[in-house]
Amino acid sequence: MMTTTLRPSGPLQESTTGAKSRDYDVCVNSRPVGRIRLATHAVFGPRVAEVLDLRIDAQDRRRGRATVAALAAEEVARGWGCTRIEAAVPAGSPGVAALATALGYVERNRRMSKPLPLRPPELPGDVRARPMTEEEFEEWTAHSRDVYAQDWIDRGVPAAEAYAKVDADQRNSLADGLATPGARFSVLTQDAEVVGILWVAERHGECFVYDIEVREEHRGRGHGRSLMLHAEGQCLEAGKDHIGLNVFAGNTPALRLYESLGYEARTYYVYKQLL
Repeated sequence: MMTTTLRPSGPLQESTTGAKSRDYDVCVNSRPVGRIRLATHAVFGPRVAEVLDLRIDAQDRRRGRATVAALAAEEVARGWGCTRIEAAVPAGSPGVAALATALGYVERNRRMSKPLPLRPPELPGDVRARPMTEEEFEEWTAHSRDVYAQDWIDRGVPAAEAYAKVDADQRNSLADGLATPGARFSVLTQDAEVVGILWVAERHGECFVYDIEVREEHRGRGHGRSLMLHAEGQCLEAGKDHIGLNVFAGNTPALRLYESLGYEARTYYVYKQLL
């Protein structure tokens, strides 16, 4: 009888804040056949676990080893006091995605990107983009905090965790407000009326669309596409050749827009509640 288990391959690492991490060998009858790394979440804290790595050796794949290892990792996470477990699934790994789905993980969001065109795209003739003013920036930061937090809350994150994440993101990404180096804040106008906003910044060597929003009364008129085209132009001006973004699961209009513009999924972020 073959028994798959996890065996610690190193000591439990634990910080004064309660963060934990540990490496394990995936073993079949004490024979190592793979490895898994489990940690508490760097953003959401010690009540949330994250599978950072799960690999099964080639000769032992397709035998259910990864499934048993993932379930065993859930038990470890429960023992740590975690109530949720998360993982990042590369878009080019259909087997990993199928495993996550079979185990009850749900997609929360995905990272998408595309190569930039050689020339900046043109905006429609009656649409203009300009830099955001200081007053508009203050209004936008207050508004976007609640909107962004609600996106996380709607996808399984408790309100306190969601707002803590949003506040940390704003501190890290908007340290100098409107003058934050590498960040560009724009408003889109039509006939001098503001119809949408855009926040683009440099991230890990590429341009990243951190926020895009069309005002509710102006939706369905192509302004989201205009904002994305403006983002591409800004990234080209910054000397970048790729642009990336995040889209939450369930935001079908945004996903369709990005796909129509040539964006492709790179990573899926999935989660599961631990009952």
